[in-house]
Amino acid sequence: MEVHKIEVMPLGTNCYFAFDESTREGIVIDPGGSSDLIMKKIDELQMKVVAIVNTHGHWDHVGANQTVSEKMGVPVYIHEDDADYLTDPAKNISNMMGTQSQTKAADHLLKEGDTVTFGSCKLEVIHTPGHTPGGICLYGHGVLFCGDTLFYRSIGRTDLPGGDFHTLIESIKNKIFTLPGDTLVCPGHGMVTNVRDEINGNPFVR
Repeated sequence: MEVHKIEVMPLGTNCYFAFDESTREGIVIDPGGSSDLIMKKIDELQMKVVAIVNTHGHWDHVGANQTVSEKMGVPVYIHEDDADYLTDPAKNISNMMGTQSQTKAADHLLKEGDTVTFGSCKLEVIHTPGHTPGGICLYGHGVLFCGDTLFYRSIGRTDLPGGDFHTLIESIKNKIFTLPGDTLVCPGHGMVTNVRDEINGNPFVR
């Protein structure tokens, strides 16, 4: 599996491109904005996009869903507990940014243990609520795409609608920190890290 990342506006969200190196089939994870930049990257990588996957439903992670989905003719996936975030500006927090952003409803709803497949690659859906009720990580091939659950030396906010600090900490301890230490952690914002370094150095999770 090959992975590339770009930062998209308006809030510097990490949008990931994961694909099978031989077939070029892949997925776009968290197209939060900058749809022209995303489409340019897809062309540059010569990807055959088969799906868009949202790690959660906040505006800065789903903002370009509709544009990219329509241009590529592919479905949108999100966890079932965040499905209504796509169409509710209060839940996706776009109203806090002074807009009323809505995007298309999801085509497929995910749950714990599902897999997302592209080419010969498979990513497992790990439900990690706390930042939002339907937050997920995608895990496979030694890589974890964790959205806003865990960051380098930090964690996702829990003071937004649907957030819960205790639930988030339990998700990190029980679902992420049990993975192999050398697992590459690709967060929704900021720099890439790994499980071992966060176990040893993250001040929010002890």
